[in-house]
Amino acid sequence: MHLSESARVVFDVLAGTGTATRPQLAAGAGLSKPTVSSAVAELEAVELAAHSGRASGGTGRSAAIYRLGPAAGAVLAVDLGPAVTRVRGCALDGTLLAEGTGSRPEAADTVRKVLDALPAGAPLRAVVVAVGDVPLRDPAGERPATAKAGPVFDAMAVALPEGVPVHLENNVNCAALAELHEGAAVGRDTFGYLRIGVGIGLAVVIGGRVLRGANGAAGEVARLPYPWDDDRAPRHEGLEQRMGSRTLLRRAAEVWQDGDGPRPRTAERLLALAGQGHATAGAVVASHAADVGRLAAAVAAVLDPGLIVLGGGTGADPQLLPGVRAELARLSWPTEVVSSVVGDTGTVAGASRLAVAHGIQTVTGAVRAKH
Repeated sequence: MHLSESARVVFDVLAGTGTATRPQLAAGAGLSKPTVSSAVAELEAVELAAHSGRASGGTGRSAAIYRLGPAAGAVLAVDLGPAVTRVRGCALDGTLLAEGTGSRPEAADTVRKVLDALPAGAPLRAVVVAVGDVPLRDPAGERPATAKAGPVFDAMAVALPEGVPVHLENNVNCAALAELHEGAAVGRDTFGYLRIGVGIGLAVVIGGRVLRGANGAAGEVARLPYPWDDDRAPRHEGLEQRMGSRTLLRRAAEVWQDGDGPRPRTAERLLALAGQGHATAGAVVASHAADVGRLAAAVAAVLDPGLIVLGGGTGADPQLLPGVRAELARLSWPTEVVSSVVGDTGTVAGASRLAVAHGIQTVTGAVRAKH
């Protein structure tokens, strides 16, 4: 679909506002009212824009309100998590149209159910899949690929309509976008999002944009050399092995006493016991918080982000904050540390924002998405 430059700009503004009058579109697009009128007529002719009623002005005059038309279509966001798959379908103005949740093996079925729930006839403009890996491409460059998501991604991709652009993004980067727009980093355009759970990861946001790096691997803190001393050589992803929740539970098992009661089998249970004042659990969690604080100090030393948001199954627990803050203050300069507030849906929420940006790009033919 070929659109004039003014129609592309007006469509982008309309997608960002949801509804708008022509004067509002003119102000947002920086175009004259006659140019906007021509652009709106062009968009209406191909059903990318449509009337949505009238607004009364202070002088008694009314102005037509416009919204996205049926041809604008929808986008799909998929959080291909290690255990749970979350899927959202959204309009290009960000409105949630459908959503679903299922196990990781059920990813394809969950995608199909959400696609079936989208408005009939709405073209699917883009798909964003959040994965726990560095997004790469296969050697032929024909489709996205990652080592960890391969088989499940391939099964899920069969459920997608042919010809729809599919974009892979690191799940930590997606969660950081959710924190930026609706979470703990609202109003801050530079921060680090540190996820601590089964694995560890970092998203770097600078000037409101995610820093991806030359290989798309910026923030892969699992690759920081660890251990690093005279007697032991660093191991591949040794820091993730040190700080992941499996090792956390193993350390708890090593110090658990006969009088401590049943040994916790999950990190969530360990954190719950610590919150209830259990002495051994509290000591293990405090030690873990100090480890996270040292990693935060490394992040601050390289990036000086001013703010670090702690997320993930373990990291988001507010019990970690005092220990993290104390160790970071001991080792580095003042850096604010807060807990994530977006919860388990943060990744799919961030992926939805990316999908909307890519969907608008597909319609307008823009060079790049916004994030």
